[in-house]
Amino acid sequence: MANVIKLRKGLDINLVGKPKKEKIPVKGGSEIALTPESFLGVTPKIVVKEGDYVKAGDALFVNKNYPEVKFASPVSGKVSAVVRGERRKVLCVKVLKDDVQQFLDYGQKDLRTLDGPAVINALLEAGIFGFIDQLPYAVSTNPSVMPRAIFISALRDKPLAADFEYELEGNERDFQSGLTALSKIAKTYLGIGSKQSAVALTAAKDVEINIFDGPCPAGNVGVQINHIAPVNKGEVVWTVDPSAVIFIGRLFNTGKVNLCRTIAIVGSEVKNPAYADVMIGEKVSNILDGQLKADSHVRIINGNVLTGKPCTMDDVVGAHTSEITVIPEGDDVDELLGWIMPRVNDFSTNRSYFSWLQPKKAYKLDARIKGGERHMIMSGEYDKVLPMDIMGEYLVKAIIANDIDQMEALGIYEIAPEDFALAEFVDSSKLELQKIIRNGLDMLRKENA
Repeated sequence: MANVIKLRKGLDINLVGKPKKEKIPVKGGSEIALTPESFLGVTPKIVVKEGDYVKAGDALFVNKNYPEVKFASPVSGKVSAVVRGERRKVLCVKVLKDDVQQFLDYGQKDLRTLDGPAVINALLEAGIFGFIDQLPYAVSTNPSVMPRAIFISALRDKPLAADFEYELEGNERDFQSGLTALSKIAKTYLGIGSKQSAVALTAAKDVEINIFDGPCPAGNVGVQINHIAPVNKGEVVWTVDPSAVIFIGRLFNTGKVNLCRTIAIVGSEVKNPAYADVMIGEKVSNILDGQLKADSHVRIINGNVLTGKPCTMDDVVGAHTSEITVIPEGDDVDELLGWIMPRVNDFSTNRSYFSWLQPKKAYKLDARIKGGERHMIMSGEYDKVLPMDIMGEYLVKAIIANDIDQMEALGIYEIAPEDFALAEFVDSSKLELQKIIRNGLDMLRKENA
């Protein structure tokens, strides 16, 4: 019987622009681009050159520090460009798509006959091992250290998040195969929500199922790990996005790399919020073609409204992107009397505005910070939205002070930047908490290298 874990801390933010459970057609472009930036912690080494022909599943680049970790091309075609930035940093590898796709065949495999090393070798060979992340450091993992356990969260509960149950429809067999494959490597935990009812989740095999009941961020895999089996210094656990579990299952069921996924097109500035099947690396302009209410004064976010990155129409869908979000920028707003007005249409975490009288109201929020950065206030406001057994404010202060011993003592090994997304939202000091946490993790990773 599944274990039920109830969380009380957190905050659900109800926004305008949730997706309807229907799919809209997306006219794919002639080119895709795979971005190394999507795989945190990876130093890319390009293994193709302009003009080379690749099949779907051929490696475009590898991890320089672990060359056995390859990153597969989502499509077949000719490599049209290797785009570099400052100091020759690799920004992306572009592939001009074939009209008829050609796949590298890695052969179907019977998971019953495979052990953990065989599964890892298959993922490395096919170039999708890099989709697996790890704690500590919240980066793409490598096969040099085996995990204590593997964690998957199928609960997406951030504002305007894509519903994984909808993405799962038609992919149930591949999802189960992916779970079975991962369970060969280490004990695997699947976290689901109390309101999720898909049989592929509630009756999943070869994994330990934990049900999480509570507000956002109950779906964060870091929060779930903290309540199941916290990460201690010297331990490594792997975390896998549920969409990547489907990729893994497809590989073993078909012998081919298929990186097509269902993403949500959401936000108050989208005409018809819905879902679409797109290939990783697809251009954002192709996805949002004809979907925007206005072409100016909007912020396009590659990912979730809390954790995603601002992008432009020329950017591409990231490897871990499950939503493309469009909200007002807010740079054209002229408010009469500013903060002194009743503000019934603005969201507040306290009772400063009368909007607290309408708890189910959906809000149209913009990207303004509404204030400037100031000294950190030790008010306990992080703790109200951080359902983890760590002292968030003290940890942030330790990172700012570069105090590694204090960072370790306060639990930095078990967190990811996304765990502080809500704390950043409610922070009256307007600090970029996710950036601070990322800097702290990178510093610690460098020190321990």
